[in-house]
Amino acid sequence: MTPIMILTMVLCFALSVSVAVSIGLASILGLQVSNANMLISAKEMFNSINKFPLAAIPFFILAGNLMETGGISRRLVEFAKSIVGGVQGGLPMTCVLTCMIFAAVSGSSVATTFAIGAILIPALIKHGYPTSYAAALQATSAELGVIIPPSIPMILYGVSAEVSIGELFIAGFGPGILISLALMLFVWVYCKWKGWGKNDGEGRLPFGRALWQAGWALLMPVIILGGIYGGIFTPTEASAVAVFYALVVGVVIYREIKLADLYLILRKSVLSSAVIMFIIANAGLFAFLLTRAGVPDAIGHWLQEVLKSPAMFLLGVNAALFVIGMFIETSAAIIVLAPILAPVA
Repeated sequence: MTPIMILTMVLCFALSVSVAVSIGLASILGLQVSNANMLISAKEMFNSINKFPLAAIPFFILAGNLMETGGISRRLVEFAKSIVGGVQGGLPMTCVLTCMIFAAVSGSSVATTFAIGAILIPALIKHGYPTSYAAALQATSAELGVIIPPSIPMILYGVSAEVSIGELFIAGFGPGILISLALMLFVWVYCKWKGWGKNDGEGRLPFGRALWQAGWALLMPVIILGGIYGGIFTPTEASAVAVFYALVVGVVIYREIKLADLYLILRKSVLSSAVIMFIIANAGLFAFLLTRAGVPDAIGHWLQEVLKSPAMFLLGVNAALFVIGMFIETSAAIIVLAPILAPVA
């Protein structure tokens, strides 16, 4: 059963079938080959998404979309530009810093890409940066949303590996800041080498004025992360607080969200959430069938025999994830691989 499932999934990927459908078709075929009751598929798909922590995903996505439309993202860009925009290569550094701040609220690299990329990619191109560089920089900076809490992939990992999501958030904060600083340093050196961005500081606001304009936006990550770390509310409850805060700031304070905008914001959020939940449901069924076939135990024993030291284990797993991440969406990879690798680690 297992070889047929994996072969079917790989074949679907090769034919450019979507990730969720590929995993779902492989799972259904596996059930058919093993003569199992097809009701298992509905039951396991429902069980995969019927978990309270997963409720945070649609709320964080909605909060990110509210921030994008409500003017919060634009003010964060101006604030970041007032800090690092005055040096050569300041605009790319602004991109990294803004994505770091935005990721501390939205929890989604996709939402960060849309909200910040829509502002900074055209600005980078206007200042003479190559289009390919602007796109690559934005894509890389947006991935800080995977590391910096609240992170949707961290929520998925916490649910899959049955570990504390709050502790994952605490663990990700320091590395997220270090990666951001390292990326800004690289961007600065690279722009110096290429001779780009000598006039990036033109038109930036004074720090005090930018801070005043972005005050409400900057208070948002303080409330969300402070509430989580302070034990005031859970990560799932924090997602609802983020939506409420973004709605109040966008509608009442900044007054940039109109009633007509809410339908489009909600529609966009529902579609994004549905895609992620569909992937989680299918990946959950796939992981259940692999577990039923004893694949995690077999892989675990094999890894313990081959990769005996912790350093070799980390090196081997990261090399494998590097390749897997080229073909499988993050959510699906976490749901399938976390139950296999976490016990071995």
